[in-house]
Amino acid sequence: MALLEVIGVQRSFYGVHALCGVDLKVGAGRITGLIGPNGAGKTTLFNCITGLVPPDRGRILLAGRDIAGMRPEQVSARGLVRTFQIARGLPRLSVLDNLLLYGGQQPGERMLPALLGSRAARRREQELIDRAVRIARRLNLMPVIRNPASDLSGGQKKLLEIGRALMSEPKLILLDEPVAGVNPALASEIGEHLKALVGEGITVLLIEHHMDMVARLCDQVVVMAEGRHLAEGSFAEMAADPRVQAAYMGRRRVAVA
Repeated sequence: MALLEVIGVQRSFYGVHALCGVDLKVGAGRITGLIGPNGAGKTTLFNCITGLVPPDRGRILLAGRDIAGMRPEQVSARGLVRTFQIARGLPRLSVLDNLLLYGGQQPGERMLPALLGSRAARRREQELIDRAVRIARRLNLMPVIRNPASDLSGGQKKLLEIGRALMSEPKLILLDEPVAGVNPALASEIGEHLKALVGEGITVLLIEHHMDMVARLCDQVVVMAEGRHLAEGSFAEMAADPRVQAAYMGRRRVAVA
């Protein structure tokens, strides 16, 4: 059964069709890759799925429930979170504080618990700190946990993006180019982290242009072109598909890793 199903999603901007009836299924407990040339509509699809941009038409089912048109915080509350191609966050805050911001059920978000500092509020704050430290440790961010986010390298910022997503205890994470601009050693480390997450029951849908990473990580690959679903299958099948070669790979045959 698909954890995420996109059915006939359309989206236009000022008369330009960015998504032209996209269909997509993401199976639970696996890594699905979403690839395609620049301008294919991949990030726009992520924006529609996560509520940043409402679709003009179509349905988006998360565990069978239609989330199309929901606000981002409503989507996140149902266990679907995302990262961005350009790492976001508050640069002056420490790594720890950036992680804590993404924890759920924050006592400080309600006036009375924040003012009274009840035992339950203090317990929840400690739970969030403990979770943030565990995530920082697993992502090798402990050496910089007190550093401001602005001091991190590009690869560490990508890891922090993943860490912030994990703070919300997600069922499904959408990753927008998680290894873009990252050195090969750290890119490999990020790949290992993603495989470990899937092993713990988290589902991953990722946009990625590094074909070696897609080949190594993804159980299923979906190809988009010109705002449409073009093809899907294993990486080997997609690399050998003439339609994919024409739309994305310039008609060159790609060696499968």
